[in-house]
Amino acid sequence: MGDLPQISEAAGGRTPGGAPDGGSSAGASGVPSGPMALDAIDRQIIALLHENARIPNVDLARAVGVSPSTCLARVRSLRERGVITRYTAEINPLALGFTLQALVSVRIRPGARHLMEQISDELRTQPEVAQLFFLGGSEDFLIHVRVRDSEHVRQFVLKNLSANPAVALTETNLVFEHHTALSAGLRTVL
Repeated sequence: MGDLPQISEAAGGRTPGGAPDGGSSAGASGVPSGPMALDAIDRQIIALLHENARIPNVDLARAVGVSPSTCLARVRSLRERGVITRYTAEINPLALGFTLQALVSVRIRPGARHLMEQISDELRTQPEVAQLFFLGGSEDFLIHVRVRDSEHVRQFVLKNLSANPAVALTETNLVFEHHTALSAGLRTVL
């Protein structure tokens, strides 16, 4: 199949204003354990960073009506509290030669459920995997893959799923269009 470019979507590195990107202190996983107290300025900052994580701190401060130092302190606080968990770059898969995207649903055999974490760990290392969802319901995983063509997705499924005796069923759906946006639900709370 040839070598595939590694996709890394994490821009990481620096926060608005040039501060190093650090970890959060919001629990072991870095995720808040419940709803956070956020005021209107925090919510504006979140919405603007969601739209453009590379906005300079001075522009972000101007947009929300606070001084740059206050804005930087608020962004740091949001990061430390686990509200902001990372900064990312959205990569155009076509630029890397991935002309096709697919969603592959996977059902694990009832006797192999103890292997689900191992299967998840193995799938996450595959360069074709853009996203991996662990589901409740009739399917166990939903895998968003980026591939060169239909033969590539076929080989991915055969090699990584069908050949695994723990996998009971797979279903592949091709993606015709893919959009990312601030969800309507998130917009209502911001």
